[in-house]
Amino acid sequence: MFFFGFGPKMRHVFINRWKAVMWSLGVLLTAYCTVPMADQARQHEETKVAKVHEMHKSPWARD
Repeated sequence: MFFFGFGPKMRHVFINRWKAVMWSLGVLLTAYCTVPMADQARQHEETKVAKVHEMHKSPWARD
């Protein structure tokens, strides 16, 4: 396999059970830290929509 020359090779990772466990924990930790929670994503979208509605002012609207 071609992995751009960085990181451990797969045949070396799974030689030992503990190395495999550590590798899988690293993958899970990376996924946990990079994927946002559903509440945060929804709140971010609501904030973006509120900013768009705030910026838009109709010239015919009453003040």
